[in-house]
Amino acid sequence: MMRWIGLIGLTAAATLALSSVGIPSAALFAGLVVAAGLALAGRAPLPRGDRPPMPRTFGLAAQGVLGVYIGTLISPDTLSGLGSHWPAVVAVSFATLALSVIGGALLGLHRNVDSLTGSLALVAGGASGLVALTRELGGDERVVAVIQYLRVAIITMSMPLVAIFVFGKSVSGGGGEFAGNTGNQWWGLLMLAVCMIAGYSLGYLARLPAAGLLGPLIFSVAGQLLVITTSAAVPVLLVQLAYAAIGWQAGLGFTRSSLIAIGKLLPPATALIVAIAAACAGIGALLSMWTGESMFDSYLATTPGGIYAVLATASATGGNIAFIVAAQMLRVLLMLLIAPFAARGYHWWLQRRHQARSPTFTPAG
Repeated sequence: MMRWIGLIGLTAAATLALSSVGIPSAALFAGLVVAAGLALAGRAPLPRGDRPPMPRTFGLAAQGVLGVYIGTLISPDTLSGLGSHWPAVVAVSFATLALSVIGGALLGLHRNVDSLTGSLALVAGGASGLVALTRELGGDERVVAVIQYLRVAIITMSMPLVAIFVFGKSVSGGGGEFAGNTGNQWWGLLMLAVCMIAGYSLGYLARLPAAGLLGPLIFSVAGQLLVITTSAAVPVLLVQLAYAAIGWQAGLGFTRSSLIAIGKLLPPATALIVAIAAACAGIGALLSMWTGESMFDSYLATTPGGIYAVLATASATGGNIAFIVAAQMLRVLLMLLIAPFAARGYHWWLQRRHQARSPTFTPAG
């Protein structure tokens, strides 16, 4: 019990510190770093026999809260910002997904990572959601967490530099973190319970990948688009607890050997992240020509990650925020809904290909 109290206390302190300097999803990052540090120091909560330290039900609950919360960020008003440009934005979102899967496939060739984990690690959208569903799909959430946050960090740090030196923008001030839906939190608790229970149950029956996250996410989005839950808001405390639990789930699995293995992945992962970001900038140029939006707004709309930094940059530079918000949220939604199927399909194809190439022996006689 004392180990859990220490983990919770240190995570809370780290969350406050990271939030004060504008780190997005600070509780998840804090939970990951604190849990990993305690695990490496031998001070983390101990496994329960042959089971992980954190019960699976806690992980599923955290996924459900996160799925419902992400769903509340999608609304008819948000999507209306696309206007008649939605076919172009959907097309470039699929192109970004294809680039992510290709990059992940290349990362999966590294001997220290499997193809499924490599595919999920470089998916450009919904970093916290992808970390949450990785274990359910059979991947290594430690690798996905580190590389996803590396992606967010690279994109976030490079965006103001691109705005200033490539587009000649003046970045002063900022829009802050995109808070999403604000509303009645009591109504939000009821919405949360219904979406989590019904979403997970039906998702499990339908054999939906990562039903704990995607089932509630689908129900939450449906409630928003049908204007049933638009006045509801998931309580902020529950969202922060969910982020922290997902970070703990990944961080508590760290060992010295896994840390060394992940360290060897960082150079190729960084190169692939930069390549994907550059390719997405090219896609942004195509989007600008297709829709007539400015090159800078199209660049922000197609940036593969760091959504809070994207919106802050758009606000500080006077960009078309409605268009950028709608494009970014649609990208995140598509990534979370489609990436699990794409990653699992690629992993299945790779296994079948390997089996087909493996020689088969039949006994003599």
